[in-house]
Amino acid sequence: MHATLRIDLNEKLYLRDPQGTDLGRRLVAESVLLIDEIGFEQFTFKKLAQRMESTEASLYRYFENKHKLLVYLVSWHWAWLRYQIRFHTHNVPDARERLRLILGILTRAHEDDPATTQLDEAALYRIVVHEASKSYLTRDVDGDNREGLFREYKQLAAGIVAVVQEINPAYSYPHALVSTLLESARKQLFFAQHLPSLTDAITGDKDENTLQDFLTQVAFATLA
Repeated sequence: MHATLRIDLNEKLYLRDPQGTDLGRRLVAESVLLIDEIGFEQFTFKKLAQRMESTEASLYRYFENKHKLLVYLVSWHWAWLRYQIRFHTHNVPDARERLRLILGILTRAHEDDPATTQLDEAALYRIVVHEASKSYLTRDVDGDNREGLFREYKQLAAGIVAVVQEINPAYSYPHALVSTLLESARKQLFFAQHLPSLTDAITGDKDENTLQDFLTQVAFATLA
């Protein structure tokens, strides 16, 4: 993502757009680093305010609670991935090659983009791997869904579904396949880091091709 690119997210995620002020941008950037360091359960706005040398009240002007902040951060990641996919595939006519490129982008999502200074994408991806499921595995998921809080994830999936349907229009389960690929791209890394008996030596940086090969096999064997 280029440093000047602005990612517009659902306005219902925040009380005041954090991208519109210096304090808001610092809030987002520092929250990524703090959640990455201590985890979402231990994260509080009080700790974030202390880190930023600000006040809790000033941070609550941007987000109603830390759950909305988590959904915002995860949504930012999905929107950033969607931008990366569109940027790298828009001139590729062959749908099969586009899908291979997409799977490669999903497996390189742990890399920080040196062109950006506003956010540490590598730290954000670690949050996505460990915490993203908490953004929707809640009792309020249906209400959050009605408010469109998962719009960016759905848009990312829809773009990949279109490629899958172009490869095999007769395939009956394109949405299920794509959601499986998206979830596997991060959960296999989580398993490798914490529950290694549930995966096959997929460990991240040195074995990112292993994960890409696995996703590629799943996708193309299914669509064959």
